[in-house]
Amino acid sequence: MAHLSLALVDDYEVVVQGLAAMIRNYRERVQVVELDTNADVAERVDIALYDSFANPQGDSIQVRDLAANPRIGKTVVYTWNFDDHRISRAFANGADGYISKGLPAARLVDALESVHRGDQTLHPIDGGETKIVAGDWPGREEGLTHREAEVLALITQGLSNADIAERSALSINSIKTHIRSCYRRIGVTTRTQAVLWGVAHGFVPDRSRKSVDET
Repeated sequence: MAHLSLALVDDYEVVVQGLAAMIRNYRERVQVVELDTNADVAERVDIALYDSFANPQGDSIQVRDLAANPRIGKTVVYTWNFDDHRISRAFANGADGYISKGLPAARLVDALESVHRGDQTLHPIDGGETKIVAGDWPGREEGLTHREAEVLALITQGLSNADIAERSALSINSIKTHIRSCYRRIGVTTRTQAVLWGVAHGFVPDRSRKSVDET
């Protein structure tokens, strides 16, 4: 029997399914109880793993809501944005752990167990950002990198470059570079064409989140 129960949380079905597949060989240590895109975590779990793909980062109200859910033992942010400001705000919002997306499956499971035990809360990757080779994301089959796909997902959601910079912790110049590369890969030249392509290829979130001010 698995020692650790896990809920995977993201607004994109392909992302949570990809995460589940990524750790499928560790079922004796981690049991995925829920894949949450269209509902809040409903069962009791040891950890809710919040994937930041095209979502508000760990310093957001979404993480605060997860941390306040009595069914969740610990809330862990899964991201590659490791600036000190976002980390401190994530923990202020109730996060119990902060794990890099650059970790391979084995180290991800180790990190989850470490957070669960209370041994270590912060799990960056040595040497900074690395290419993500596991998991899944919309557009991967079209050759989009994880970062390109995230930028395109945020464009499809209607965010401006400035909004994307705030959401992703990337510089405006980095965002423009990802946009140019993304456009080349999918064969478009304008933002409107990119949005239409994104809508047709699974870049609309399976769950639309609203902030408190919008409800």
